[in-house]
This record gives sequence, structure tokens and C-alpha cells, in this order.
Amino acid sequence: MKNNLLAIDASTEALSIALHYEGKFIRHFEVCPQQHSQKILPLVERILREADITLNELDGIVFGRGPGSFTGVRISTAVAQGLAYSSGLKLVGVSTLHAMAQQVWMETGKDNVVSAIDARMGEIYLCQYNGLNGRVIQATSEETVIKPENIDFSVSGAVGVGTGWQAFPELASQLACEELDSITLPDAYYMLFIADDAFTKGLSVDAAEAQPQYVRDTVTWKKLPGRE
Repeated sequence: MKNNLLAIDASTEALSIALHYEGKFIRHFEVCPQQHSQKILPLVERILREADITLNELDGIVFGRGPGSFTGVRISTAVAQGLAYSSGLKLVGVSTLHAMAQQVWMETGKDNVVSAIDARMGEIYLCQYNGLNGRVIQATSEETVIKPENIDFSVSGAVGVGTGWQAFPELASQLACEELDSITLPDAYYMLFIADDAFTKGLSVDAAEAQPQYVRDTVTWKKLPGRE
């Protein structure tokens, strides 16, 4: 990696933070629903202390931009913006679906991936990936939210990852995919590699320009009982 980066993601049930500094990595991943807002900043501070650096020594900040929980995506974006404002650093947002596909490639070498996150209300967030650009797996479709019964394609030989495959077990046969159940939630560690490429290409933005990617309309999401 060329850039020294801090990555944070609270977009799903998982909370993950990862740091790359001068060739060394520090990472944290845990599943802690509804505890993200309490834990995220103390964890960032702990990881920076462990690395014995300050934010100002980094080249940029990475955040999970969604899709995922509406509240979780807002937490990721808002915390990243706050850190960027305080340090003057630039930001790159990374798709949660992309992060899981990147993990598949880095762990297995397979680059034909379908990432699916349970979007509730009988729908999934979905994106296809196939092939590499340097060290980063590439999307071959737009991110979408869709009911599984409305999917009108198959991707024979692809690997399926994400909570969408557990929520809808019929997906594997419907899309002719092999489910990899060891990867169900995005991890900020893999966002580092995607964002490193973006920072190197000059694709970072100022804090005020950082945008979440909800995919689903926020009003529709708020109709879910007990969720935001």
C-alpha cells in the first residue's frame, strides 16, 4: 500500500476499524448491533495509540459508505467527516458490498463474486464483481436493492458472500453461485486496499463532500419497525 490510512465501518451489524501506517496494519472487527455509536471513537483512539501516531500523520480516512443499516451508514459517514474536519484529511467512501468482494479475492484468489446484504422487507442489496484492476476487484453491475424473485440473471461459477445468502437460501441455486458462508459482513481492513487505489488516483474528497450510499430510499427504510 502507498498511503497511510484509517478505515472505519459501522454500516452493518459489524463494527470494524483498520489502520495502515508505514507497512504495518492494526485492525479490529466485532459484531455488536446497536453499540456502534458508543464504541467507534474509543476504538479509533485506542488503535491510534497502539500505532503511536496522530490522525495528522495519515494521508487520509476511509469510511464504509453503505449500503447497510440507515443508522449505521450515517454513523460511518458522520464519524469520518468529524475526523476529517479535525485533521484536514481527505476522505474516500467504500462500498460495503465491494469490501466483501475484495475480501474474497484476497483470501481465495477468486474474482467472480456476487455480494448480497439482507436489506429487510424481503429485499437484498446486490452487486456483481468480476476481474481486477491492479490489486482491486471491479464491479460489473450497479449496486441495487431488489427482491430475490425479481433477479433475472444467473452467474454460474461465482462466489456469493454477505448476509443476503443466509436470509434467502434459495439465492445460491437461483443464481448458480457457490455461497462462501465465512464472509457475511464487511470488514474495514479490506476497504483499505480499495481506498488506497482511490487515493493514489486522486479520487478523495473533502469532508463536506463525503456522501453515504443508502441505495434504498430513506423514507422506505424508516418504515421498518424498530429500525432507522
